[in-house]
Amino acid sequence: MSRHRNVRGYNYDEDFEDDDMYGQSVEDDYCCISPATANQFIYSRQERHAPKEEPLEEEEYEEADVSVSSAIDQSLDPLSQAKLYSCLDHMRTVLGDMVPDSVLTQAAIQHGFDPQRALDAVLSEDVKSSPVTRNEDMTSLVRVSQDKAPLPQRTKRETAGEKAKSRDASPSKLDSEVVPKVARMTISGKKQTMGFDVPSTGENGVVASAAEAISKRPETPSKGSNGDESSAAPTPGRSSGKARQPINIKAELEKRQGGKVLLNLVVIGHVDAGKSTLMGHLLYLLGNVNKRTMHKYEQESKKAGKASFAYAWVLDETGEERDRGVTMDVGMTKFETKSKVVTLMDAPGHKDFIPNMITGAAQADVAVLVVDASRGEFEAGFEAGGQTREHALLVRSLGVIQLAVAVNKMDQVNWQQERFQEITSKLRHFLKQAGFKESDVFYIPTSGLSGENLATRSSVSQLTSWYSGPSLLEQIDAFKAPQRSVDKPFRLCVSDVFKDQGSGFCVTGKIEAGYIQTGDRILAMPPNETCTVKGITLHDEALDWAAAGDHISLTVTGMDIIKINVGCVFCDPKVPIRVCTRFKARILLFNIEVPVTQGFPVLLHYQTVSEPATIRKLISVLHKSSGEVLKKKPKCLSKGMNAIVEIQTQRPVSLELYKDYKELGRFMLRYVGSTIAAGVVTEIKD
Repeated sequence: MSRHRNVRGYNYDEDFEDDDMYGQSVEDDYCCISPATANQFIYSRQERHAPKEEPLEEEEYEEADVSVSSAIDQSLDPLSQAKLYSCLDHMRTVLGDMVPDSVLTQAAIQHGFDPQRALDAVLSEDVKSSPVTRNEDMTSLVRVSQDKAPLPQRTKRETAGEKAKSRDASPSKLDSEVVPKVARMTISGKKQTMGFDVPSTGENGVVASAAEAISKRPETPSKGSNGDESSAAPTPGRSSGKARQPINIKAELEKRQGGKVLLNLVVIGHVDAGKSTLMGHLLYLLGNVNKRTMHKYEQESKKAGKASFAYAWVLDETGEERDRGVTMDVGMTKFETKSKVVTLMDAPGHKDFIPNMITGAAQADVAVLVVDASRGEFEAGFEAGGQTREHALLVRSLGVIQLAVAVNKMDQVNWQQERFQEITSKLRHFLKQAGFKESDVFYIPTSGLSGENLATRSSVSQLTSWYSGPSLLEQIDAFKAPQRSVDKPFRLCVSDVFKDQGSGFCVTGKIEAGYIQTGDRILAMPPNETCTVKGITLHDEALDWAAAGDHISLTVTGMDIIKINVGCVFCDPKVPIRVCTRFKARILLFNIEVPVTQGFPVLLHYQTVSEPATIRKLISVLHKSSGEVLKKKPKCLSKGMNAIVEIQTQRPVSLELYKDYKELGRFMLRYVGSTIAAGVVTEIKD
């Protein structure tokens, strides 16, 4: 231990004397910051701010008032003191803190504790005895003291003024006479204005105060004036939404889009038939997709190992759709032909996404059925288990009567006429059974990947040698536009709800009937909530109105977003849509394996609604063509039957009768992943 230093006798304070900062406060040493920064940010206990002079003066003033009033109160009996305090409270409520307590007390004692007479005396004495110059000085003094007064004092005076305004509406003679005078007691004889020069005279010829002149804007009438007073300058009232003129909707529709007719088109077909590629290439040929974007899609699809999916990515925008290579939700866009503005809806073909396809098909006027011409692919989609049959049945049951069949991928079979005729012959027989007229079905050979026969007629010699018909775009342009229910009450089925920037929220959907303008009040059912339309958007373009057939986005305010969900219906509050859980319907059963019995569980697809339901009663079996009752109260229903049934849903749904609104009277029934029936509403039960 001799080599080591003496630990026991070592003085540690000498080593740490310069580094010890633990017992030292920050405000003891300002070596690291400037004095100006220290004064600004570091609190000092020694430098306390002295209280302001004005509150001290007011306190002394109030103490003097209290001493005077207490001296007077001592000479009164308890009953008189109670009357005095009640009168003072009443006068202080009207006058606020403008008049000293001693003046109020003397006035109250002189007039026998009558608050009305005491107030009249105080106000008349203040108006008559004060000269103009002194009053102007008082005005400036009051204004300065209000500016310098602390926040609680201001709020106290503002609340006193609000109480005076509330008393103005009471039938009491005291309030109706006194309040207008108090509001104008600060200035007399000489007119003063600040800001806008708005003249206003009261009952006694007293000019309104400058603060009141500021509060009066040219657009809005004064709210503080009494009903007996009339403003010298009449102000126009604010125009409300109800005051606008109703529009001639039919004339406006003819003017819109340069006279072009609106058409809603849905693209359907079996999975991997080439629907998205076909329509994506058509949009590119029409110029709706620029070359730069298309080149980016081509490069990205090559990196992902899906070079042939480049055109499909125009409509399949989500990452999951691009990764899986299938459309999952309805993609919506717009393009124009020579005579029409077409709203395009690309429906999914996979059987797992049939509910989304039904949502798109329910909003369509016409349809394009895409089939694959490759060997084995058409047969896979057309035979049992394929979506070609089911999609065709669905769109026909949902009211689509015009159909264009695009026989896609014809380049893979070298544009063979035999293959084209084989496919059309099978489809023609089936579509006729499904309810399509032969004159309303058109067959077009196309190639989505190469773009042949899409926007323009093909120049391929193998095709032109036997086909001379129109291209796909020409056929879409040749479709007949359906009649819109513009004259009926407003109806809109909600397909999406989202929160947008600003106030309110947005809903999207198709207007099934009627029309709407900005500022309209609309009713949401089943929630039974009203809201106001603040904005209307059609294809990213803001409009003042929209009519039946438009796919629009509405910005609404006045209700909570959690009360609205997909499937709700916005309607006219004067003629609301009916809401029920039980209704009668006429249904047509498709190819089903299990017979339908009483209590059969189904999934009801109605517009954008997907609701669990039960077939509660089997009422009768009808003849397919004549509609005659063949059998009452059947035990079960088998495939191909036409019947009247009663359906009950778990939650209330908004329905219309088929005879009143054809668009809102149709529905589909599905069971275990397959469509089993289509129907129309015949009777609604409350």
